[in-house]
Amino acid sequence: MSDSHESQRPGRSCPLHYRYALADFARAPDFTAPTLYVIGGLYGNVPALEAIFELAASEPTPVTFAFNGDFNWFNVDGVTFQTINTAVLRHHAIRGNVETELADDDDSAGCGCAYPDYVDDAAVARSNDIMARLRSTARQHTDLRARLGALPMHRVAEVGGLRVAIVHGDLQSLAGWSLAEEFLEQHAVKNSVIKQLLMSKCSVVASSHTCLPVALSLRTAAGNRMVFNNGAAGMPNFRGMHFGVITRIAVSPAPAAARPLYGARTGDIHIDAMPVHYDHARWQREFLANWPVGSAAHQSYFQRITHGPDYAVTQANRLSGRSAGYRPGVSIGVAARLTAVA
Repeated sequence: MSDSHESQRPGRSCPLHYRYALADFARAPDFTAPTLYVIGGLYGNVPALEAIFELAASEPTPVTFAFNGDFNWFNVDGVTFQTINTAVLRHHAIRGNVETELADDDDSAGCGCAYPDYVDDAAVARSNDIMARLRSTARQHTDLRARLGALPMHRVAEVGGLRVAIVHGDLQSLAGWSLAEEFLEQHAVKNSVIKQLLMSKCSVVASSHTCLPVALSLRTAAGNRMVFNNGAAGMPNFRGMHFGVITRIAVSPAPAAARPLYGARTGDIHIDAMPVHYDHARWQREFLANWPVGSAAHQSYFQRITHGPDYAVTQANRLSGRSAGYRPGVSIGVAARLTAVA
């Protein structure tokens, strides 16, 4: 990875080699699957990874797993680093900014997050510190580091004829923020995403990177297009709730016991945001073993890990015919039926 960085602002700049062309997505699918789990932002959470595999075991058809980046972050101990990467690399995966920076000898991009201006400088500096410590761990695992660097920046999947663009950031950059819930409030951004989806020949874009989940339906002359940003598989995503979120895309409905948070149908394909109910107490212990009080990750993330972010399920669900929101113990199933995509 020899491309130069466009500026020397670690954690803020977006390296030129993070970018790609919309035309790249118009290719034949990289793989097909009857049931696809898109898993972003695992962040080194082993209990969450185990819970995802347990959820898949309840499915009526075999599950194909696609990890869309940042499956590393808090896993700075050697054992957990190896556990996470060995497991993930058995499946379809793309690299997020974390994996890209772990494989790169040039550390001038810091964490590679390309944080927007509303993220304060102290938070950016802490992310750069986390990356520096994780990079030190990665350098002890030469083979895994090389495999991370060889991962693609995006994938195209097909589920029951539905084309899905799997990205980490957005449809233009590995660390892009246009699919963040904050930016998707803007009319101009939504129009831009519509144009990008039409050019990509994909009906759904599944992303992560920006840490908070959002699902949005976009009406076009060619049919509906959708954004499913799963937020974080390995951290709480909603106020007062201790579970991760993944995106499920399948030819069959989700198992009744799984209780999707919200979702939609396009033609015969079910697309749902699924809760990942991992062992929260165990995850707190494992996090604290690596990141005690006063550490960079503890300052940035422990409040969220303990209490969840100041964000609600109803804020994430921006689908047509949105549901009333998730209630523990109550299945809301599929929230909307959308017009078949052309």
